[in-house]
Amino acid sequence: MVKRWKVMFPAQTGPDERTAYIYLPESYEYNPDRRYPVLYMFDGHNVFFDSDATYGKCWGMKEYLDYTNTQLIVAAVECSHDPDNGRLKEYSPYSFLDPKLGKIEGLGRETMEWLIHTFKKEIDGQYRTLSDREHTFIAGSSMGGLMSLYAVLEYNSVFSKAAALSPSIWTNFSRLETLVKKSNLETDTVIYMDYGSREIRFHREMQTQFEKMSLLLLEKKVFLTSRIVPFGNHCEASWEKQLPFVIHTLTYEP
Repeated sequence: MVKRWKVMFPAQTGPDERTAYIYLPESYEYNPDRRYPVLYMFDGHNVFFDSDATYGKCWGMKEYLDYTNTQLIVAAVECSHDPDNGRLKEYSPYSFLDPKLGKIEGLGRETMEWLIHTFKKEIDGQYRTLSDREHTFIAGSSMGGLMSLYAVLEYNSVFSKAAALSPSIWTNFSRLETLVKKSNLETDTVIYMDYGSREIRFHREMQTQFEKMSLLLLEKKVFLTSRIVPFGNHCEASWEKQLPFVIHTLTYEP
């Protein structure tokens, strides 16, 4: 089951009404005493429905979770559609210069503060969640992948696991590198990170940066799954195919 409703997001242009989505497992209705871990996702409009997706193709998250009977709540909010690079600003932890777009102001911290202190609070208040760090995860792709990586590093007291698919670490790699080095991560932190083999050279030095980021994370002793996806590309159709790896990594119990 996927429910939709409207939330007010304090965007850079002022209060902005967004569509929020929540996936509830089938057992949620007939097992009223059960509580569930929660996966928060970026670009909520691309997660569940082709009809809402920016390019007409979603992740197929509902179908996958239903088919695998995964006992997980997924909560997501659509991104900014402001033509003045709204999505890039919201999903950028740090300001950066783009060769074509110029300077992008990084408002990622403000986005995370809202997600943690407003959206997560609403989800925990209205649904039977396991709200503790151990059962709170975050995921996204591209700029949302960057934000997921940033979230688990900067807000490790809130998120224990993250999935960063095709993360845009090229936007300000030096700041992200510094963040990894200074982060005090819990020993149970789990991170999934990948790139498609067909996208790895989209940006200069992306492969080198991906390799370096993987090594930095391993040095922090996190449980890291780092992959180059054979023939993978930078699109929802490719990310959908990675769901078995992503969900298994996030929900794995020994």
